[in-house]
Amino acid sequence: MPGKFWTRDEETVLKQLIAKGESAESIAAKLGKTTYGVYSKANRLGLTVLVDDTKSDLSSTPIQIPPELPTAEEALKMLAGALHASMQSGLSKVEVERLQVVATLARTYDHLLANYIRYREIETKLMELERKYEQLAQETQNNVSTRNDPSPAQNSAH
Repeated sequence: MPGKFWTRDEETVLKQLIAKGESAESIAAKLGKTTYGVYSKANRLGLTVLVDDTKSDLSSTPIQIPPELPTAEEALKMLAGALHASMQSGLSKVEVERLQVVATLARTYDHLLANYIRYREIETKLMELERKYEQLAQETQNNVSTRNDPSPAQNSAH
């Protein structure tokens, strides 16, 4: 399905931006076109567009694991920040996609944090029950030992 037609003014701006060495992603954002549309039009005009090598499908940035888990409130603040940023006009497709990822991650984190908190509560209760069981087992063992071992007072009565 073809996109919007290019105007002569847009073609002129395209040629100027390519001459300046701008990337296809940058040109697409400035002209309100898709990156594919910029490549296609440049190809039809016999022009070569630079590829933005700073962006790739895979991130080379290692994931930093924080020493403390963010709270649910902090996750909600991130979600609110993404929502606020998404209401700005003129966002590029990449910016919108990034905001969608932030929102999805914030919602997922909130859900996982709630599960984590429930598991920790269950774990705490289980440890408390194990401690009580151990204490009860020890008391039972002491009672059995006391019944089987007659006291010196009982021995002297015989």
